[in-house]
Amino acid sequence: MHSSRSRKEPPVVGQWVAGLDVPVVNERAVRASAGILFLGGFSAWLWSVSTGDLQPMRIFGMAFAIEMMLRLFVGTAFTPTLVLGTLITRPQRPEWVESRSKLLAWRLGFGMSLAGCFSLGWLGLPAIIAQVICGMCLLLLYLEAVFGICVGCVLGQRFARRKPQLCAGDTCTYTPPAKGEQHSILRD
Repeated sequence: MHSSRSRKEPPVVGQWVAGLDVPVVNERAVRASAGILFLGGFSAWLWSVSTGDLQPMRIFGMAFAIEMMLRLFVGTAFTPTLVLGTLITRPQRPEWVESRSKLLAWRLGFGMSLAGCFSLGWLGLPAIIAQVICGMCLLLLYLEAVFGICVGCVLGQRFARRKPQLCAGDTCTYTPPAKGEQHSILRD
């Protein structure tokens, strides 16, 4: 008897994993990808702020926009930094999260990258505007890569009609201790 999943088409965002009823992405690979993007973006941003040369930031902005566009419209299996993040984290046990949770985050990144690119290019706005937009995007990448906090996922969790069941760090189902209480730790 075949499962209904075997008849489903592959999702654009994420993949099917045995035992899970929703398309998922590996949170560890996503965090590695965010770290890679952060390093490239921070280097371009720092160069532009310190020298006034906006060309590296333009190049990174276009590459970032293409990366987000590929994730959203072509498929997560075809995005360069996510593939590299998957290779880097391959020895680690995957942490599967609903791919739907990442959609808002990636849409937010795509929108911010387009706003930054337009402000640097066609709109001809002052460089500081693009640098602030890029800085905000870098902050979101940093939060994801270092602390595992996906701001887009948190917003999606909060405002979604159908709440996700698989979130990074079990944030969908975990209730932290009240302020002043300690985590309970089981010892052998």
